[in-house]
Amino acid sequence: MSLDTAIFAGGCFWCMVQPFDTYPGIEKVESGYTGGHVANPTYEQVCSGTTGHTEAVKITFDPDKISYKDLVEIYWHQTDPTDASGQFQDRGDNYRPVIFVKNDEQRKIAEKSKKALQESGRFGDAKIVTTIEDVQPFYPAEDYHQGFYKKDPQRFALEEAGGRQQFIEKYWKNN
Repeated sequence: MSLDTAIFAGGCFWCMVQPFDTYPGIEKVESGYTGGHVANPTYEQVCSGTTGHTEAVKITFDPDKISYKDLVEIYWHQTDPTDASGQFQDRGDNYRPVIFVKNDEQRKIAEKSKKALQESGRFGDAKIVTTIEDVQPFYPAEDYHQGFYKKDPQRFALEEAGGRQQFIEKYWKNN
């Protein structure tokens, strides 16, 4: 078995773990920080907005069981790709939506998927602003952030109540 990785940013990383964690072929979903200029940042540093990092999830998956294309599709269903300033109640650059790609194949898949989403008209005339960027070093978040939806379901439910579920219902309910 040869595993692969994918990195996605879509707002609070707590809310990005569970959707991927439930699919066969996903070996691990890790919360962390990427895209910045400080090595090994802390949560407090990233939240200060001074490191350039965004909260993200690193997914380790078995491409024989789930494809990168499938992961990109799952990603779209978890984010508001028309909002470059954050996601739902989480505002700021550290919550911006990004697909981080590690090679030309991932880039082609992500760009083709983004174009198809734009052309679908699902979001009306709104522009799909999710960026596709080269992978940067990924720094795992502190242990208390890992698998947060399992560790603190009540707090996780409060985060989810910030508009993400309503958005998913509105735009993806029939898909």
